[in-house]
Amino acid sequence: MPKTSRRLTVHPPTLREVEVVRTVDITPGMRRVTLGGEQLRAFTTADGFVRPAFESSGFDDDLAFYFPYPGQRDPALPVQGEATLIVPKNPRPLSRAYTVRRWDPEAGELDVDFVKHGVGAGTTWAYRTQPGDRIHLSGPSTSKAFPVGVDWLLVAGDDTALPAIGRLLDELPPDARAQVFIEIAEDAHRQKLRELPGVDVTWLVRPGVTAGTVSLLTEAVRGAEWWSGQAFAWLAGEHTAVRDIRRHLVENRGVPKEDIDFAGYWRRSQVVALESDGAVPDPEKTVTPFQKLHDLTELVAPIAIRTAVELGVPDLVSRGVTSVTELASKSGADERALGKLLRYLHTLDVVTETEPGHYALTPVGDVLTLEFIADRLHSAGVVGREMLGIHGLTESVRTGRPAYASVTGQTFADVRAEQDYEDRHLERLAKFQPALAEPIAMSGLLTGVQHLVIHSGGAGAHAREYVAAHESLRVTICALPAQAGWLRRDLPATIPDERQRTRVSVLEQSVFEPSPAADAVLVSRAFKTLPDADAAHALRRAAENLAPGGRVLLIEEVFDTDDLDEHDGEEDLIGLVCHGSGLRTAAELDAVIARAGLTRRSAHTVGLGTTVHELLRSSAD
Repeated sequence: MPKTSRRLTVHPPTLREVEVVRTVDITPGMRRVTLGGEQLRAFTTADGFVRPAFESSGFDDDLAFYFPYPGQRDPALPVQGEATLIVPKNPRPLSRAYTVRRWDPEAGELDVDFVKHGVGAGTTWAYRTQPGDRIHLSGPSTSKAFPVGVDWLLVAGDDTALPAIGRLLDELPPDARAQVFIEIAEDAHRQKLRELPGVDVTWLVRPGVTAGTVSLLTEAVRGAEWWSGQAFAWLAGEHTAVRDIRRHLVENRGVPKEDIDFAGYWRRSQVVALESDGAVPDPEKTVTPFQKLHDLTELVAPIAIRTAVELGVPDLVSRGVTSVTELASKSGADERALGKLLRYLHTLDVVTETEPGHYALTPVGDVLTLEFIADRLHSAGVVGREMLGIHGLTESVRTGRPAYASVTGQTFADVRAEQDYEDRHLERLAKFQPALAEPIAMSGLLTGVQHLVIHSGGAGAHAREYVAAHESLRVTICALPAQAGWLRRDLPATIPDERQRTRVSVLEQSVFEPSPAADAVLVSRAFKTLPDADAAHALRRAAENLAPGGRVLLIEEVFDTDDLDEHDGEEDLIGLVCHGSGLRTAAELDAVIARAGLTRRSAHTVGLGTTVHELLRSSAD
């Protein structure tokens, strides 16, 4: 069951221009750049947007830095909106993420550490910049507090994780207990870190060995003494090492997945330098694994890749099963046929042949071992099962109706009726809710509300944030029986404070039934699956028992026809083939609201750019 061990705070997206104050080499492998400037404080943009002062409360907060493309003087930048950053597409900004090493709000100084590793846009900038130079950055988008309710921390990272680990140690309480493992390129790269009596720091040196080619960090964690009590793990560094350590903790140490924070900061892959400057990547020739995987979207390639995922081939290879014979045995496949599949995947650079009949994952193939990617590609995954409907796109475009049953033999409503699928679907939804719920809780949207009704996936995470922020608020979650059962089982883990949990109840009720009497009803992302008439009926029912002056708070994604986005288009088509609906334009959503007999009093942008529509009954004042 999902549990937030680290409290999440969402920051308003803000683009800032800052100035280099000074640079210093902490070690031969790490340069610290100190930044300052008026835009680290509250400021107003040229377009009149008031932006808040810079904040960074999490030890692993990261920033996006924006660099000019080679040969260009100025960088491509996102455009500051009222409550969001609009990212241009041609060209897209050349950005890299770096950790906040230190933030001193009184001095207005921000330290960022850069690892020296040869070819890289950020590294090259850091080692060439001078005091007085200016650069744009944004973030952190979110901050996570220290984990609560744990007895000790397991921290593991390589050179790239040192800034976050250093800040973690600086900010730990004096009585904290932790085991910290740090892998560095050479002994001279050790840093002076804060020492605490309950914290053991182990340095692992890989002299003369290329980063990402050895498993010092992985082996050290596997061999570590396991302390008693509940552990929370924080892992960062090269993707493969982080993945393997996480697997060890879950499978061998029994650490719940929700008690592990992990980030694969980088992947070992080839970076092609410019012919004119060997320290700067050639953006046209250097393609990241994610970009390359995204390009493999022709018919045969995506089906072959999905077949490999369904057979479990990437996961098996990552665990050391490399021969076609053994892979066929463990995956239940025909050896000859699997050999054909692997040969094709080799042509796509998903795998590489290490010796005749033996294969290893490339950086592109390595991406397939990530759980959220596998879930999307596997036909039994939460997202993957929905994606099956795309094979009926021709029928849906011809008829305007869902084609999911023609493709799979059952409607998508039948799929949602399966308890196992519904549980996994709700589990997935719950993971993404805190970034939305926390900003709503901290806004003024719930001011004066005594009773709130919620219709939303992941409603438990919403309720947790709202009752924590508003001591007199009572929440009723409305859900169908299968969802209600999951929510009741989930609430003790999601809302561990029993006093807060007593103010949250779960009612078995659909969105089409009149909502209980309340001051406000929150309806979040419930209409993508509904035709216009059904969506309007649901909205009308939601408002039916509102107290005088009560409001419906509606969150619903819309299709922006002025800024076409590939992923919005994909979601729109999946909604069509599965449900006969899809994303609405802003005008289409307005028509549904009017059809429901409601009027929009205002619209609020919260968190990472989500719009909350505040609706009143048309007869209300």
